[in-house]
Amino acid sequence: MQALYAIRSDVENPQQKQSEAAAIMRKKFDETLGLFIWQIWFLSEVALYADHDSRQRAAKNLPTPDDLNVPQKIFENELLHRILQSSIYKEGISTYKPQLTESGEWVRKVYHQLYESTPYALYNAQPGRDKKAEREIIEFIFTDLMLANDELVSFIEDLFPNWDDDADMLRLLIEHYLQKPGTFRLDEMVGKEKFEFATQLLHSTETKRAHLDEIIKPKLRNWDSERLALLDTIVLEMGVCEFLYFETIPPKVTINEYIDLAKEYSTQQSGQFVNGILDNVRKDLETQGRLHKVAYNK
Repeated sequence: MQALYAIRSDVENPQQKQSEAAAIMRKKFDETLGLFIWQIWFLSEVALYADHDSRQRAAKNLPTPDDLNVPQKIFENELLHRILQSSIYKEGISTYKPQLTESGEWVRKVYHQLYESTPYALYNAQPGRDKKAEREIIEFIFTDLMLANDELVSFIEDLFPNWDDDADMLRLLIEHYLQKPGTFRLDEMVGKEKFEFATQLLHSTETKRAHLDEIIKPKLRNWDSERLALLDTIVLEMGVCEFLYFETIPPKVTINEYIDLAKEYSTQQSGQFVNGILDNVRKDLETQGRLHKVAYNK
């Protein structure tokens, strides 16, 4: 949707090719992966900061007893080291280089918030290493100290313009990753199958644009198609495209997905508008026996 919007709203170069739209889409996928890796890296750096804090405080000219007894239990946290050894973390650090972002001061701030927190005190007071406690303190850093910190979120938004689009999805993905970090692979997060689907949807919406508009325009009734919001037009075209050419997607699922997109990215009335148009198109296609879902290139 965003890639199509980018090429169609470029008034200086309205004839951008599909390849350019695909490049825009690929970049957006990369931005999502970059944000995912940054969050995992930042979370790990906060936990690892315990060792730095301990050494720094012990090196004071007149260290206090507290300075000489900084808890370092989290530095050896089992989940933390599974993260650090995971292929997605190693490959992500090499590819996206989150360590080059100017995030060090925020790592220090969040660590000190962790240090002063009750869950951290309870974690350090618990003898031995309980798997549940190991995971819960890492999750606490992520959910309570990172995502719930409005100032930190503002900092992340400045680093990653895609934060508003991706934050909710990545929160769920990272929570899942923390359950089993060793099972994730970076090349599978946006793997071949996902990217091929996205590319096919992009190309079919552009290639069959005239045909899709022929189906949509009679349903607009009192709406002037020339004055229809560009984003609403794209959403409708993508929806009808899925009706016709993507056999694995039930029409009702398509409608619900595009209602959500319209609500999120277009106007207040767009969700209801998209719902009405797509549902009418679906009914007509079914009545006419045209809902065969044949691949667009056939």
